[in-house]
Amino acid sequence: MRYLVSVDWQQIIALTIVAATAGIFAWRKFRPRRSPFGRAGHCGCAGGSQPVDKSSIVFHARKGERPQVIMKMK
Repeated sequence: MRYLVSVDWQQIIALTIVAATAGIFAWRKFRPRRSPFGRAGHCGCAGGSQPVDKSSIVFHARKGERPQVIMKMK
């Protein structure tokens, strides 16, 4: 309690900002993550609810080789 009596308003504001930032970082680290694809499946595929598109894009890269992007249109 002696510490709180000797602290001025600027230190209280600074400690509040630090505590809020630590709380936000902890909440972002431990919250359940959403799928970045925004679809029902974990892989981003539509499943049976939407029509299947026959085209696809394949990214191929290996260490030391030139990266390739292959578009297959069917």
